[in-house]
Amino acid sequence: MPAMKVSELGEFGLIDLLAKTVDEAKDNENPAWRQLIIGIGDDAAAWQRDSSVELATTDSFIQDIHFTLGIVAWEELGWKAMAANLSDIAAMGGVPEYALISLAMPGHTEAEDIAGLYRGMLELMRPFGVAIAGGNISSAPMLMINITVIGRATGPNSRLLTRSAARPGDKIAVTGFLGGAAAGMEMFKRNLPFDPIVTSSLRKATFHPCPRVTEGQMLVKHGVTAAIDISDGLIADLGHICEASRVGSRIAIDSIPILPEVRTSFGDRALELALSGGEDYELLFTARMDIINEVKKAISCPLTVIGEITTGKSGQISLVDGQGRPFSLDKMGWDHFTGMAS
Repeated sequence: MPAMKVSELGEFGLIDLLAKTVDEAKDNENPAWRQLIIGIGDDAAAWQRDSSVELATTDSFIQDIHFTLGIVAWEELGWKAMAANLSDIAAMGGVPEYALISLAMPGHTEAEDIAGLYRGMLELMRPFGVAIAGGNISSAPMLMINITVIGRATGPNSRLLTRSAARPGDKIAVTGFLGGAAAGMEMFKRNLPFDPIVTSSLRKATFHPCPRVTEGQMLVKHGVTAAIDISDGLIADLGHICEASRVGSRIAIDSIPILPEVRTSFGDRALELALSGGEDYELLFTARMDIINEVKKAISCPLTVIGEITTGKSGQISLVDGQGRPFSLDKMGWDHFTGMAS
């Protein structure tokens, strides 16, 4: 391919390039390659062990890229960094078990702040039974947090949720409410003066998201096969499912479950924040309606059907309003190198 900078290729173009590079070098005589079930391109990697399927995911949080010190408290930063990784395991329907934490930071960083970072991680991990097993510490000009979480599949016959299992006719559903994290960042960056109740709600949505680990396991148990967590934005992440599954989709914008505080505080922008804001860490999945009805009975969080999978062009997403009229959205989701993808 012609010379191209990563900013021109974009995050997902770069992922595709690396996946092809790795695939070309794959050695099927090597037992590790043969045991690999899911590699680059899904929420977590999966490989076969003698009696189980193991999962692993990793994510990075870089100062002034993913977070701003002074806005987020250290405990909140630890919570959110861990939530991003646990959410990836949730999106596979797995059980998270161990975490490895690698930190790089300036020497003038306060030791108590780093202890607070760990306390935030541990507070979130405790209900899910996850243990910190080790990691690494290094010096750097800014704070960098890299977390790897290892877990296992739990479904019947070690089934997993993947991005490539959506089928035409499936309904599209989402857990919880959307738009809170993006609205919270808008609030902080623009110093928007909301009342204490709204401010508290948006802060919690931004820095204290609750990964849907238990809900992901329930999806697998009740026969769901296709899912992703909402980190880049609903539209962008649905696009990942549609591209991997080679299907299209149609979304009814009036059905989007927008966090009430976002709707009341941001008015006409609320829909954009819910569709493209990202970092809500809810689960987006597809299944037959009868399966979705069973899932609704099994989980305690809200669950909303927002559209359906179609036979349209691979990766194509159509948005329609309450009268079935086409609706266009300027901002589709987050790309680390190009910013908001169109």
